[in-house]
Amino acid sequence: MTVAAAFAGMKRVVPVMFKAGCPDCRGRFELAASALRLAIGASSRTTFYSFTCPECGVPVRKPAGERIVELLTGGGVRTLRLHSTV
Repeated sequence: MTVAAAFAGMKRVVPVMFKAGCPDCRGRFELAASALRLAIGASSRTTFYSFTCPECGVPVRKPAGERIVELLTGGGVRTLRLHSTV
């Protein structure tokens, strides 16, 4: 099978964009999955996503519940799993 035949039925992939807001400058914008990071910890306090505001440059960290984790991982956001030290 040739490469062309293997990929013949595939469609063009559209990048996933996520709506976000900055609590510092109150800017509203869309970010690609590559602009976000997700950290999954042992509790809701240690599970969060982060990004740098494209408008003011401030690092932003927000809590991530189960639904947010599901959406971000499904959209290709890089994920770091935090391990307990106990």
